[in-house]
Amino acid sequence: MPDKMSRRDALKLGTNAAVSAAMTPLFSARDNHAGDPNSSSARSGDASPDICFLRAVDIAALIRQKKISAREVMQAHLKQIARVNPKVNALVTLVPEDQLVAQAAAADEAAAKGNWLGPLHGLPVAAKDLHETAGIRTTYGSPLHRDFVPDFDCRVVQREKQAGAIVIGKSNVPEFGLGSQTFNPVFGPTRNPYDLSKTCGGSTGGGAVALATGMVPLADGSDMGGSLRNPPNFCNVVGIRPSPGRVPNVPTRLGWFTLSVPGPVARNVTDCAFFLSVLAGFDHHYPISIDQPGTQFAQPLGTRNFKGVRVALFKDLGLPWEPEVKNAVKAQAKVFESLGCIVEEAEPDFTDANESFLAWRHWSTELAFGDLIATHGDQLNEYIHWHVEEGRKLTGPYLARVEAKRTELFQRMTAFLSKYEFFILPVNQVLPFDVTTHYPTQIAGVKMENYIAWMKSAYYISAVGNPAASVPCAFSQSGLPIGLQIVGRHHDDWGVLQMAYAFEQATNVAHRRPAIVS
Repeated sequence: MPDKMSRRDALKLGTNAAVSAAMTPLFSARDNHAGDPNSSSARSGDASPDICFLRAVDIAALIRQKKISAREVMQAHLKQIARVNPKVNALVTLVPEDQLVAQAAAADEAAAKGNWLGPLHGLPVAAKDLHETAGIRTTYGSPLHRDFVPDFDCRVVQREKQAGAIVIGKSNVPEFGLGSQTFNPVFGPTRNPYDLSKTCGGSTGGGAVALATGMVPLADGSDMGGSLRNPPNFCNVVGIRPSPGRVPNVPTRLGWFTLSVPGPVARNVTDCAFFLSVLAGFDHHYPISIDQPGTQFAQPLGTRNFKGVRVALFKDLGLPWEPEVKNAVKAQAKVFESLGCIVEEAEPDFTDANESFLAWRHWSTELAFGDLIATHGDQLNEYIHWHVEEGRKLTGPYLARVEAKRTELFQRMTAFLSKYEFFILPVNQVLPFDVTTHYPTQIAGVKMENYIAWMKSAYYISAVGNPAASVPCAFSQSGLPIGLQIVGRHHDDWGVLQMAYAFEQATNVAHRRPAIVS
């Protein structure tokens, strides 16, 4: 649980040197999806929905070139929010319009004086409702924090602001971020824009839907068991679970914890990398922080030749699958082969991944909520009660042996990825399901043992800590998005993004917009 006092007191305000150094990346001529910055609507600065589906990098470039103003960008997105958000319930707390327009005007005034505020100058960004935002309500999706307004920004939000972004509001989450279905007792459910009767996934569900419907160009998120991957997978957008330590998780009570990571969500791989260039970078307040600048992610993505690169395509991981999901991802072998890759069916040995993930999730959740159960147990959901109960059964010797098993798992994954550079598998085992269903209780006739068991194909990757991107790959017969997961070598976030970009350019599935924005 986000402990308000401990998180605030733990936060030491700092600057991100990488942000001030970061520049808008260069782009290849073939990277032209999601909008033409030279279109008549973009040149005219008309506050139309067309602006809302331009790439974030193109909006940023147009503002810098003074072909469009930050105010026009803000007004276009506010108009889109008013039109679409009531249908999907993605953004749950909005900064008052006059304040947002004033911030956009200040960005324009700075630009007029030649003062560039950073790579995200004037861009609206949605912050996840698990991320503290100074002066903006942050509820964690819980009635306990329904009216909580922090007096500090978490590090992710700090870096966004330092890069010149304007936080437009908060995106919806499951209660305390638990589960991959976005609903809570404060705001209700967020709906899938491709079928309003279905879930958008979670816990970065509101952010993914806001992107898919053009309400924001960028959204931040976080991932323990798949939350930067499953919502993009269900909503036809892009997310990356970065390597632990790539984006500092500050403040936190668990500085060496690797399961939970913050990161970016965007409509395309270019914007995802662009946003990561701002969020990533060393932070001495975070003990596992990777000592590399975020600027590496602002390089051109389309420069690599993948000829001869060995790619492993999953078999079945010993898990049940909805046939459409499994078949759609298997069919992508031909796309990777068209890129010059050598594709083979192979998969790592994920023995002990399930036990390792669940043990540390129980352990961390007990720490977060154990004390609160006694005083506010009736206001905490069944998931929290289960984790706390299981967490209290854990012993030191048991956890030591679990960690030894997880280390062996990591070594097996490392050996596997020394032969293959990338591992390809589905993000999740099911299609988007009914928004009134809390979680799938069975897949292909196999009963799920708990509320997150249907997410094993995502959280197995969390257990080993490798970077993984979710990229659109297909649609089901009923018109629901299907994404695939590209897993890379230890700390090779850049390689994952390059491969994700190459796949995206070869397929163009992300072009398809939900009918509700037509």
